[in-house]
Amino acid sequence: MPIRQLTDTMINQIAAGEVIERPASVVKELVENALDAGAGRIEVTTAGGGLNLIRVLDDGGGIAEDELPLAVARHCTSKLSDDIHDIRSLGFRGEALPSIGAVARLVIRSRVRGAGSGSEIRVEGGVLNGPQPAPANPGTMVEVRDLFFATPARLKFMKGERAETSAVTDMVKRIAVAFPQVRFTLTSGDRTRLDLPAEAPGPNGMLARLARVLGDEFAENALAVEAEREGVKLSARISIPSFSRANALHQYAYVNGRPVRDRQVAAAIRAAYADVLPRDRHAVAALFLTLDPALVDVNVHPAKADVRFRDPGLVRGLIIGAIRQSLAEAGIRPATSAASELVEAFRPGAGAGRPAGPGHGAPASWPRPFAGPGFDPARSPHRPLVDGFAEPGQAAFFAAAEPSADARAAAPDVPAELLRAPLGAARAQVHENYIVAQTADSLVIVDQHAAHERLVYEALKTAIHARPLPAQLLLLPEIVDMAEDDADRLARHADTLRHFGLGLERFGPGAVAVRETPAMLGKTDAAALVRDLADEIAENDTADTLKERLDRIAATMACHGSVRSGRRLKAEEMNALLRQMEATPGSATCNHGRPTYIELKLADIERLFGRR
Repeated sequence: MPIRQLTDTMINQIAAGEVIERPASVVKELVENALDAGAGRIEVTTAGGGLNLIRVLDDGGGIAEDELPLAVARHCTSKLSDDIHDIRSLGFRGEALPSIGAVARLVIRSRVRGAGSGSEIRVEGGVLNGPQPAPANPGTMVEVRDLFFATPARLKFMKGERAETSAVTDMVKRIAVAFPQVRFTLTSGDRTRLDLPAEAPGPNGMLARLARVLGDEFAENALAVEAEREGVKLSARISIPSFSRANALHQYAYVNGRPVRDRQVAAAIRAAYADVLPRDRHAVAALFLTLDPALVDVNVHPAKADVRFRDPGLVRGLIIGAIRQSLAEAGIRPATSAASELVEAFRPGAGAGRPAGPGHGAPASWPRPFAGPGFDPARSPHRPLVDGFAEPGQAAFFAAAEPSADARAAAPDVPAELLRAPLGAARAQVHENYIVAQTADSLVIVDQHAAHERLVYEALKTAIHARPLPAQLLLLPEIVDMAEDDADRLARHADTLRHFGLGLERFGPGAVAVRETPAMLGKTDAAALVRDLADEIAENDTADTLKERLDRIAATMACHGSVRSGRRLKAEEMNALLRQMEATPGSATCNHGRPTYIELKLADIERLFGRR
């Protein structure tokens, strides 16, 4: 087949396949255009999941009538200077509107601020009609109908209406988080899915917007992060370890205000929480990176969803270090959701639907109070006892062979400074595993095994990383063949690896010789370990794989070396454990990510008893 020039319509449809993946992609492009135009209010309306209708209305600067034909022409934009590396707007390629017009019915109606009237242009399947005068308010209205009508094969790859609507909602949320001073509304069919009012400038306004998008519980359990290194600034709100989710969908990342889904950023968040969250739990976070546009390439993905940093190691190190420092400085802090769940468990009817039996309510054979005609309270078997609990019928209550709670810690004289401590003063040990403590305004329940496990783990980590680890010398060096680039990367990190007990050196152009392995690992597959390290260094420019393996061994040792469940503790031991928890970073969760304690405020207890 001879080479030929493609038609403009075919070119636009190919471009649309790259830029317009689904209705959410259209919403993203149109909302970004509105923000670049300086809009303070953006209204998004969809129908049929966005396949039937997408309408975006803004109060931005508008488009002049003579510029409307250029707005729907490929590679025409007002946002890009002569330097492709100096991109300071969300859009810059000039491909979105012509790509949408190539596969849908597009209408743009706009009016420049100060102009007496507006104008309109239409594009259907790549065919242009207009511009022509039209009534319009200041700003721009973009309407997209019958998405992919010109390329019906694409409709086969769309998901259901509910899934597409959910994707549109998530996209608007992600953009709205970065622009708290702009009002966003999203209406799907006859339902308003989002109504985010404009917030005040500053950190409080950002936190208010995050609370509306991620929920009030996130705002109550979030930590502020501020850090800067070599011209890269990080501002973030991150959840405490005890407040987590089952997936990473609640992690938002922004680079110079642009929402991105960057694997390096996601991996850095994961690494920062590695010690305090289990592998199947994910932090809730909103990260905002600000840096010189010349230090990041946003032109590496058709939909501008990914970015490439000039120095990815710098960005990764900044994120991990800043998050870990913030978690350490936050001290011990439980999630408010844990206390809420505990309160709900105590509410009447919380156990409805549970099977009858021990711990699940009264047996059916127990008599029920009767308040019908002729009822005599004085003769009722449920009347209050006159002689107290000393009568013979109550002797069964004292027949327990073994008490379930140890109240030896409940001494009447407790120093006031203990009650003012974050975890308070130990009052009792319940079921030989849970410490009950009292603060000035709350009740604290501590899992003694989980808490001590964290304390031992942190002590082991400090001992491991404070000095070079012992290494075991191999009788014969193990030669590991690999690509020359991988061998070069390992050689550059040889000093760091030696600190952790792994001694290796180059062995020809495409191999390394492993002479020592960490003694803590015992018998290990040196070749597999070295190849894993090479892969990680290639991706992240770090050698954390070895460190993580050593930390996992420390976690196992901590689990077996900590205070076991079923051990009775003296009051002094319980209080000593509480004080150690207060002084240890990350002690609100154990090594496996489970909470070590729950705090129930006095106000919550009073509400349970109807006192509030």
